[in-house]
Amino acid sequence: MTKHPTATRKDWLAARLELLGAEKEHTRRGDELARRRQELPWVRIDKDYRFETEEGNASLADLFKGRSQLLVYHFMLGPEDKAGCPSCSSIADGFDGFVVHLANHDVALTAVSRAPLAQLLAYKQRMGWRFPWASSHGSDFNSDFNVSLTEAQQREETTEYNYRQVKPWKGEMPGMSAFVLEDGVVYHTYSAYARGLDGLWGMYQWLDRAPKGRNESGYWLHRHDEYEKA
Repeated sequence: MTKHPTATRKDWLAARLELLGAEKEHTRRGDELARRRQELPWVRIDKDYRFETEEGNASLADLFKGRSQLLVYHFMLGPEDKAGCPSCSSIADGFDGFVVHLANHDVALTAVSRAPLAQLLAYKQRMGWRFPWASSHGSDFNSDFNVSLTEAQQREETTEYNYRQVKPWKGEMPGMSAFVLEDGVVYHTYSAYARGLDGLWGMYQWLDRAPKGRNESGYWLHRHDEYEKA
């Protein structure tokens, strides 16, 4: 017999309507946060970042692909990694479905990782993805946006991640950054890290509405082609 509270339909509806008020407030708060994100000042990008893409060598401006806005997902896949991060892979599983909608709303989306392009393309093929993915190998891009550490940064007592000082790590960390292109100039407008990425994780939005929620026990998440093997 279930240990969870049960109720009549009438009592359930009363509780649901009470929750609905809180959900509406949460939605309004989310709208306000979105507005404040868009009001952040812009920071001009003067460094000439270079990337390797399937179309060849590219600048940061080239990644816009003719749009005025660019969203970058900092995907955890470094030169030493044998496969992409399972969490990043889960988030990226949703990219193909909405990248076309973003493109038709004047927004380009690309993943960027520090691993060489051939390594990215091999993993992309394994996962069956089609979205753009650029390599920042040999560039300062990842370290400048606090998702990878240089050897010098790894030797420091603390480093910055998610807008606070943390102990240095080895490898990659997740994040996303937004950019805008105006009059040939690229500006950085926003970045988020750690749980600031939860809203991008389509799976979690569904689990948060499931009866048992995220129901996480240990590290249960796998790449989508590994569940049957787990």
